[in-house]
Amino acid sequence: MAYGNIVGSNIANILLILGIAALLAPIARALKRDGLVMLAVAVVFAVIAAIMPLGTVVGAIFVAALCLYVWLAFRQERNSAGGDHGAVYDKSLALQEADPALAPAKAQGPGLPASLLIALGGLALVVLGGRFFVDGAVSLARGFAMSETVIGLTIVAVGTSMPELITSIVAGLRRQGDVAFGNIVGSNIYNILGIGGFTALIAPGAVPVEIVSFDNIVMIGVSALLLVVAWTGLRISRLEGLALLAGYAAYVYLIWP
Repeated sequence: MAYGNIVGSNIANILLILGIAALLAPIARALKRDGLVMLAVAVVFAVIAAIMPLGTVVGAIFVAALCLYVWLAFRQERNSAGGDHGAVYDKSLALQEADPALAPAKAQGPGLPASLLIALGGLALVVLGGRFFVDGAVSLARGFAMSETVIGLTIVAVGTSMPELITSIVAGLRRQGDVAFGNIVGSNIYNILGIGGFTALIAPGAVPVEIVSFDNIVMIGVSALLLVVAWTGLRISRLEGLALLAGYAAYVYLIWP
């Protein structure tokens, strides 16, 4: 279910979330470098999953690669001129627009002790909510005689993509489709390197064969499609947004038992 969630979330982010964002605001700008990183990590993940289990060494490399990517992204932001921003910046901007309290210049929260208590309380609720969510998904899979992999690829994946959906909708309503694009690209990179890395560290194991043989290929395909858009400067219009949504519906139809 964990690896199904990672792969399914990446597919849902591109086909479902980006499709909805394009319906709200056509996307005219794309991120070439970050799109290439997104495709590269998807290919690396798929190749490793096909030849060997994801163990602690692979997990550590993934997490280290994520830290390096974020460091390079922040370094680029400091040295950028003329508004040449990347996916990390766009994802941060999307979060700030979804919740203005996250904007540093506008933040007027409580003192440090109260802030720490709020943060710890929020973390506890996230962990508790995640536990309920996973337990409910497992029960749902057993009740309908479905595999946990399919549940992870669909229901759990869409559920964990809700933050991307909300932030992309807000960006779309503000006519900032390029921010929605960066939000999705950044999330997909983090899903594989961050979530995939920590999953391999905590629970080493092989990726299910059905994900290796089909879903990983779909993830690479839709990532490559997005990279084509980034490198050719094509505009993701509302019509293309509908096509992305239709593609996601077809994907769910193919994997649903």
